[in-house]
Amino acid sequence: MTNRNQLIREVYQLLNKEGFETSNIYEQSCFDIVARKKLLILLLKVLVNIDSINEAHVEEIRQISHVFLASPIIVGVKSKNHILEEDVVYERHGLPAIGLETLKNMIVYDEYPEILADRGGYYVQINGNVLKEYREEYNLSLKDLADLAHVSRATMYKYENGMVRANTETAMLLEEILNTKITLDIDLFEPYQEDIKLKADTSNLNQTQGTNAQNLAKLGFGVVSTNKSPFDALAKAEIATRKKEQTPLIANLNVQDEQNTKTLKKMAISLKDLSLVTSSDPFFVLKDDRIKDSIDGIPVIKSWEMKEVENSKEFLRLIRERRNN
Repeated sequence: MTNRNQLIREVYQLLNKEGFETSNIYEQSCFDIVARKKLLILLLKVLVNIDSINEAHVEEIRQISHVFLASPIIVGVKSKNHILEEDVVYERHGLPAIGLETLKNMIVYDEYPEILADRGGYYVQINGNVLKEYREEYNLSLKDLADLAHVSRATMYKYENGMVRANTETAMLLEEILNTKITLDIDLFEPYQEDIKLKADTSNLNQTQGTNAQNLAKLGFGVVSTNKSPFDALAKAEIATRKKEQTPLIANLNVQDEQNTKTLKKMAISLKDLSLVTSSDPFFVLKDDRIKDSIDGIPVIKSWEMKEVENSKEFLRLIRERRNN
């Protein structure tokens, strides 16, 4: 039986083989791997049993995906005692969950699944425009086609207008009647679309982290604080007129004075690793004025400086200056 470490390695190897730029593996994080290929960013959580996903982790994954414009996907082997079927999409707490072969089919062969497993069975989304076009081509009324497919006229109307999904048996029957494909692929590589209000929720932060997150918010950034990721917070300018201002920020907000250089450099590795894959700007917030303006190329902002900066543009300029030093 596949264990989690083995499954993570298989996913990692698949991504690298297919030309993705991959992050380090973060097994203790809400996500395990971030991968990028051109404009596509994947935020992957790898589990043997997809039912073991933590709902709090899912919320962080959602928010991180929103900031990075990433596509969040759970990759697993089974659900309870059932092996995940190939080319079927499952959902856990609103996130799509698939098997490794399904991921491989999308990445290697550009073949996307059509079937969604939900309560009560398997469903597909009907292409209403194609359904209507071929129904009319065959001179069938809504009721005529509904009778042939053994559903109500109202249900057929909903299919044509994208209001409900159809079970797989009905979809197959309709395709047989109309002699054409009418189902839509499920594009799991679409960036996360849910509208999330970025706010400096400091409930999971200590006092210093919370203060720094609030200071970022006051400068005009939408802020996502994290509890189970390799960084403390993500930020994005709420009003961004230029491309540089739209770049996400990835930050450690509370580096203690007693932490030594070795620890800081270790933290810098994760920030740099993730920022390269996601095209984000990393930075530290430190209290210690003895620390230089950067640590291994990661800009350092002092706590007191955050209070003196007037707005997000000025803050971004400060980060760029220290990154280039």
